[in-house]
Amino acid sequence: MEIYELTVQELKEKLDKKEITSKEIFESYQARIQEKEKDIKAFVSLNDPKEIKENSIPIGIKDNINIRGTKTTCSSKMLENFVSPYSATVIEKLENENIISIGKLNMDEFAMGASTEYSYFQKTRNPWNLNRVPGGSSGGSAAAVASNMVPWALGSDTGGSIRQPASFCGIVGLKPTYGLVSRYGLVAFASSLDQIGPITKDVRDCAMLLNIISGHDEKDSTSAEKGKKDYMKNLEKDVKGLKIGLPKQYMGEGIHQEVKEKILEVAKKYEEMGAIVEECEFNCSEYALATYYIIACAEASSNLGRFDGIRYGYRAKEFSNLKELYKNSRSEGFGAEVKRRIILGTYVLSSGYYDAYYKKALQVRTLVKKEFERLFTTYDILLTPTAPSTAFEIGTKSNNPLEMYLADLCTVSINIAGLPAISVPCGIDSKGLPVGMQLIGKAFDEETILNAAYQYEKIEKFREKFRPEFKEK
Repeated sequence: MEIYELTVQELKEKLDKKEITSKEIFESYQARIQEKEKDIKAFVSLNDPKEIKENSIPIGIKDNINIRGTKTTCSSKMLENFVSPYSATVIEKLENENIISIGKLNMDEFAMGASTEYSYFQKTRNPWNLNRVPGGSSGGSAAAVASNMVPWALGSDTGGSIRQPASFCGIVGLKPTYGLVSRYGLVAFASSLDQIGPITKDVRDCAMLLNIISGHDEKDSTSAEKGKKDYMKNLEKDVKGLKIGLPKQYMGEGIHQEVKEKILEVAKKYEEMGAIVEECEFNCSEYALATYYIIACAEASSNLGRFDGIRYGYRAKEFSNLKELYKNSRSEGFGAEVKRRIILGTYVLSSGYYDAYYKKALQVRTLVKKEFERLFTTYDILLTPTAPSTAFEIGTKSNNPLEMYLADLCTVSINIAGLPAISVPCGIDSKGLPVGMQLIGKAFDEETILNAAYQYEKIEKFREKFRPEFKEK
């Protein structure tokens, strides 16, 4: 087995036994990038570490997370030449553990999208089939991990942007509880929904990376004080007696038949392992998508106001007054999808429509939270598909925003409620594309979903059975 095929856990074991060196690890990944990047297009920029310390491990970083002295572009013309003067808290935590960025990864512009087709620089491709999208907005992170160009990566998840690309690329992606991982240094899309999280080859690596990046941060006012936990401690525990809810609203209209079948197979496997699986009702699901897009766009409209050609970002070359400078800079600097969401967000926050849309969305948000609370009085975790379908072809949804938004059908309610959820591959469809299952947990109960995911992964053995094909079909 090549060095680049190993999980981080395996790399660390070999480093400890002096079977390989950190220099060999970095060189293996750099050679792999040279071989595969021309097809995948996952990177916005590459970092060649000048000094590789002993026991260093490489990582890929989504390009909306700041690293001091490195470009942070958010895959936008608006920030094409922005070099960050400081590092995000998660980057400082990684560097304290000798985990070094090997490059910044492509994404949908300002994290707005579900396919990584809305990047200003390039369209990232899915390693399983180069004609398909890798998902989004953390598509570069997921594609880089799935194609073994990085051993693990950081992404950000506002409405499914870690979990959906993890599902499309056949890897593991975790959206932590809101407040568990510091957002300091993450370029904001929607501040009450955004969360940094791990994208990894397997569940054990996911728990290991969460151990490193989680914890209270006084620089982030929304950071929770929960004390440090070891998320690897309970992975081996069996799932006998675990109560799993299967919300039927996530298995209905809009979910592809093959995806439903795989999720039902997962439910049977959990029952064979001794878990109790029951169908249940999630009564707010029909409102979740609309609620999410109202809140997310409203917050985006506010957050992206700073990119005006004066304080931050691209400045238009031609203008005759201040108003024209604002207008031209933002018109030229932002892509179509970002403009669409700013306009929608500004509309729902305007005086005539605030009560009708934004205030109502906040009220529905409370109902969604209460609905999850009701379900978690009966169940330990919930099982759903991660995405309604497997990876779709490049270009099929990018001109139809509503169809693209439906790709978030199964993931947005978790961000609305601030809960943790993990996507784990659970098989392959008839086209040879990965299917992802999603496990949703109670707030700050990452241990239970990681344990359930790990126990399933041990039985499914997805990584042993399947490998990306890098084919165009």
